[in-house]
Amino acid sequence: MAICDILPKNVRQVITHLCIFFNSICQKVIEPNTLNDLENEVVIILCQLEMYFPLSFFDIMVLLIIHLARKIKICSPVFLRWMYPVEQYMKILKGYVKNPYRPEASIIERYIDEEAIEFCIEYLSDVKVIGIPKSRHEGRNEGKYTRGVKVVRKDQHEVLQAHFYILNDTDDVIPYIDSHKSSLKSMNPRANEKWFLIEHKKTFMKWFKEKTS
Repeated sequence: MAICDILPKNVRQVITHLCIFFNSICQKVIEPNTLNDLENEVVIILCQLEMYFPLSFFDIMVLLIIHLARKIKICSPVFLRWMYPVEQYMKILKGYVKNPYRPEASIIERYIDEEAIEFCIEYLSDVKVIGIPKSRHEGRNEGKYTRGVKVVRKDQHEVLQAHFYILNDTDDVIPYIDSHKSSLKSMNPRANEKWFLIEHKKTFMKWFKEKTS
């Protein structure tokens, strides 16, 4: 949604294909017959990236993508070997540091405190465990014969509104937002602030697309 009206079609398609490739190799169940197709597809994706992006975009991390499908053949599915959980927990440990002169002692002290508290919580009822977030499926998929989460489709107006809010939170789009507001004020100097906000939301998407096309 964030790039659907910003980037050209060819660039948008290659980024989408790259996302689909990562989604495919991160599945918990992978058909061995599809690995050859994925290995050939990632070569095409990298060639397209070289066509549309500058050479400064490519480093060793981008080029390593070509080996991911072959690594799955040799080792196992990616989710059994990736380092994201380890790196995430390292971030948690770094947050324990309150004294920069004694980082190891801060981590040990905080870790022991949490272990002691969690040990006590096991014997108390109706108490939330520290460090474990509430499941987003809690209360939604409970009971027998549950078929899953209901898919809600958004209409075009809601999709455009979500796209508008995403653009407003993008740093590269802020100069365009200021320019559009200035042009509205110059063409309608007597209008009030409420009218400017409504007109800005109504016309910014079309104006931005014309400016960046």
